[in-house]
Amino acid sequence: MGAPGKTASFSIWDYVVFAGMLLISAVIGIYHAFAGAGKTTSKDFLFGGRSLNSVPVALSLTASFMSAITLLGMPAEVYRFGAILIFLTIAYLLTTMFCAETFLPVFYRLGLTSTYEYLELRFNKYVRRIATVLFIIVTVIYTGIAIYSPTLALNQVTGFDLWGAVISTGLVCMFYCALGGLKAVIWTDVFQVGIMVAGLASVIVRTVIVKGGIGPILEDAYHGGRMQLWNVNPDLTQKYTFWTIVIGAAVQWSCVYGVNQTQIQRYNSCKSMFHAKMSLYLNLLGLCVIQAATVFCGLCIYSVYRDCDPWTAQRVSSPDQLLPYLTMDILQDFPGLPGLFVASVFSGTLSTVSSSINALAAVTVEDFIRPFYRSGSERTISHISKLMNLFFGAVCIGMAGLASTLGGLVQATSTVTGILTGPLLGIFMLGIFFSFTNSKGAITGLMVGVSLSFWITIGAYTYPPLKSSSFPLSLSTEGCNISLDTEGNWTSTTSSMVLTTTTSTVSTTLQQAEVTARPAIADYWYSLSYMYFSAFGTLTTIVAGLTVSLLTGGRKQSINPQLFLTKEDSSCSIFSCSWLKHVRKPPSAIGQATSNPAFESFAMKDTEKSGNTDAGLM
Repeated sequence: MGAPGKTASFSIWDYVVFAGMLLISAVIGIYHAFAGAGKTTSKDFLFGGRSLNSVPVALSLTASFMSAITLLGMPAEVYRFGAILIFLTIAYLLTTMFCAETFLPVFYRLGLTSTYEYLELRFNKYVRRIATVLFIIVTVIYTGIAIYSPTLALNQVTGFDLWGAVISTGLVCMFYCALGGLKAVIWTDVFQVGIMVAGLASVIVRTVIVKGGIGPILEDAYHGGRMQLWNVNPDLTQKYTFWTIVIGAAVQWSCVYGVNQTQIQRYNSCKSMFHAKMSLYLNLLGLCVIQAATVFCGLCIYSVYRDCDPWTAQRVSSPDQLLPYLTMDILQDFPGLPGLFVASVFSGTLSTVSSSINALAAVTVEDFIRPFYRSGSERTISHISKLMNLFFGAVCIGMAGLASTLGGLVQATSTVTGILTGPLLGIFMLGIFFSFTNSKGAITGLMVGVSLSFWITIGAYTYPPLKSSSFPLSLSTEGCNISLDTEGNWTSTTSSMVLTTTTSTVSTTLQQAEVTARPAIADYWYSLSYMYFSAFGTLTTIVAGLTVSLLTGGRKQSINPQLFLTKEDSSCSIFSCSWLKHVRKPPSAIGQATSNPAFESFAMKDTEKSGNTDAGLM
């Protein structure tokens, strides 16, 4: 152990374990399809009748965005940059408290089917539709990458069939999403998060046994510089510091848990606001457990391969393949366990894809179909929702096929998807926290935020940072005195230290050539840590929105005060208020806030007072 060798391929038992995971996920969808046969409204399909408890919703929230990209990417980042990423748990804590006490009360009180309906109530229909289109674009792109990227990593290391896995993942998600709706998605997430934890645990336990305990793993990490946690350098261009991780990630995850349709749709399915808030706080525990597990997996990889890096030795073609490589290396003598790990990775994929498909169907039906089909019955809308699940499932599989043609651009595309979420968070903050903002400011802020975010992200991709703080920690190849012959067997060869020196020399030469062609702005703005990209988009959206709103006279029409944080929201948390105050039923007209008398009265006042001035922007 320690030098890259020829790892085993998948056995029949591994395929059995993986197929079992897919089968159980499909059965859950079938069960909820029959269990909800008498409930045919779109609200039952998209919100599970708003009758769920906090525990399954919390596990679903955890599973939804702990994707396979996270399960494979986080250990690789820890292997290369160290365990400082454990500070993401602090970011999760800040995000949970912020979202649970600000965004959640507003969205739960309104009972909206589509999150973006809020933007029409607060600003106008044009703001709503622009935001909805941005959400659909970013979700389809991200979901396609979430299907393809981990599948490619597993295929190249384990020999697992690439397109068989891509298509089966998409079809199973389409199947149980279309049959069982949100309840099926949530309960499959509960099952899948258990598989994720079991898969990570199998790797950790086996590595601890191989290395003779946790102590040697931590000692190897310490001597390899992976335990240098306390970096409080305020430099915004350093890739990972305490501040980039805590502040940058807190904003990133606020985009997810604060205003993203996939997450809001889940906690809005709870039977009371108390359960909705509890689902977020219990989700925090799940996030921290998985984060700690993935960080320790990264340290396990380093401990096993500290003397012979598989990446430099060209046994893997990308860092995302390191954890699958370790799994096949240490678990090859235990049939079924490699299959359990692969099942855990694809559980992350299934949970992400199913959540995305369900959310895409919800916003499409509510924002683009229902407004033009008001005469349709709830039964008809429910059938349309199911068709939209099938449609977006097919679209996401197609996006996975497109991702396969992008090659090295897949990572860049994944980064680009993140720059749209920051401006979306900013526009919701403009609506909820600043009562004087108007639709002119909202649209301008959104456009400025998206434009500047694209500019800085494309610049960062075109001119990668050259600072040593953005490079991985040292990776040794001193133990790599082996190479593959033409038959795939390992034989002795010249010392790989020559390879290391040559690679370093070539890298230095390329860097010197790049410096002469780099614009001055590249050394600061384009070198900004990618952890700040979402924060940059959010901040620029808010600043531009506030400025334009002030210059155009601010909001002139009356707005329902329920669209803002109320005194009760700001003075009452799950810890400081009585339990009974939070145990209140959702509005009787779920998702029909625009038809509530209170909303109608304010809409009439708006028309009388200002002639709907904001709506005339477009």
